[in-house]
Amino acid sequence: MALPLEGVNVLDLTNIMAGPYCSMVLGDMGADVIKIENFPEGDASRRFDPKINDESYCFAVLNRNKKSLALNMKDPRGKEIFNKLAARADIITENFRPGVIRKLGIDYDSVSRFNPGVVYASMSGFGQTGPYGKKGGFDIIAQGMSGIMMMTGYPGGRPAKVGIAMNDIASGVTALYGILGAYIGRLRSGKGQYLETSLLEAGLAWTPWEFGAYFGSGELPTATGTRHRRAAPYQAYRTSDGYVTVGANNDKLWNNFCTMVCAKPEWLTDARFAKTSTRLQNVDALEQEIEAVLTTKPTAHWVEKLDAAEVPGGPVFGYDQIMHDAHIKARSMVVDMDHPIIGPMKTIGLPIKSTGELTAIRKPAPWLGQHSADVLHAIGYAGADVDALFADGVIYDKYREKAAISA
Repeated sequence: MALPLEGVNVLDLTNIMAGPYCSMVLGDMGADVIKIENFPEGDASRRFDPKINDESYCFAVLNRNKKSLALNMKDPRGKEIFNKLAARADIITENFRPGVIRKLGIDYDSVSRFNPGVVYASMSGFGQTGPYGKKGGFDIIAQGMSGIMMMTGYPGGRPAKVGIAMNDIASGVTALYGILGAYIGRLRSGKGQYLETSLLEAGLAWTPWEFGAYFGSGELPTATGTRHRRAAPYQAYRTSDGYVTVGANNDKLWNNFCTMVCAKPEWLTDARFAKTSTRLQNVDALEQEIEAVLTTKPTAHWVEKLDAAEVPGGPVFGYDQIMHDAHIKARSMVVDMDHPIIGPMKTIGLPIKSTGELTAIRKPAPWLGQHSADVLHAIGYAGADVDALFADGVIYDKYREKAAISA
C-alpha cells in the first residue's frame, strides 16, 4: 500500500517551527516536500545548537522527509524556477511576515492564476488581517498575548511560558488539518483554496474549558500550578523522592484513591472532601492531607498502588527519564536513522499507530540545497543550465561534491 499523500507535491517556504512541523507531517504522510530556502543561511533553525559536523541536530529532527532547494528568488531566474514548481504544486506553505510573499509575487493570487487547484496555506503571528495583521510574532509573543502565560505557573508568580513552543506547534497542527481538509475538498471539486492561521488564534483554539468558564460566568483563568480548575484531586503531589500525578476526578476514582491507595477512608466522609465542588473549595487542605501520606513513600511505590487501584497516575519524569523509558521504547518514539552529514542520529518517532500505511520516516532531513540540482533536473533543466545557475548564484548546494549520495 502507498502512503496516503504519495504523489502529492508540496512547496514548503516555511522557517523555524510552526510551518516546518506542518510540512514534516505532510512528508510523513508520503508527500513529496520541496523545502525552498534562501542561502547561505537557509532556514533560521539551521543555526540552532547543538551542531554535529556543522549541521543542526534540532533542524534535522524537524525536517525529515523533505528535499532542500536553495534558491535566490530575487533573481528573475529564481522566480522562474519557483513558478515552474508552483505550477505543479498541490500544496504550498509559507510563514513569512504578512505582505512579504505579495511583494515577491509568489502569493496565492499570483500562483492561482496559473494553478487554480493549488491549496495555499499561510501561517503568521497574528493572521493576515486585523489590527495586528502586519505585526511580526514568535511563539513567546503569542503565548503572552493569548492569556496562556497568565494561566501557567504557580499562583502569585511571574507569568510563565509553557515549556515547549506550544503556539508554534498549535499553528502547525491547525494549518495541517486545514490543508488536509482543503485537499479533500479539491479531490471532490477540483478547486484549490487559500487558508491561513496564526500563532495567536491556534493557541486560543486550544482553550475551550477556559473560554467556556469565562463567557459562562466571567471566570478569569489564573495560574494554578499543576492543579485542574474543574476537578480535584488532579495535580502533581510530592512524594518522598519526587512527584506523582493523580487524576482521581470522579466519585469512583476518589473512593479508590482514598481506600486503596492512601488507606484514608475517613476522607470520604469529611465534609470538605465529600464532593468535587467541596474538594475544589478546600483544595489547599486537600493537598496538605494527600501529601502528608504520599511523602512517606517514594514515587514508584505510589505509582504501583495507583495502578493496582485503577486510578490514573504516573511519575513526574525529567525529559531524560522519559526518553529512556521502556514504554517509549516499546512504542518506537525514539528512532535511529542515518544523516548524510551528522551520521547516526535519533529522531522523534511517529505518534500515530495505524493498521494501514499512514505515516513513515523515509529519509533524513536535507543539508542546505542538497536537492537543488535534482529538483531542477526533474522540471526539465539540462545539466549545463543547472551548472550555470550554480555559477551565477541562483541556486546553491552547501556540499555539492556530495551530490552523489543525495537521498
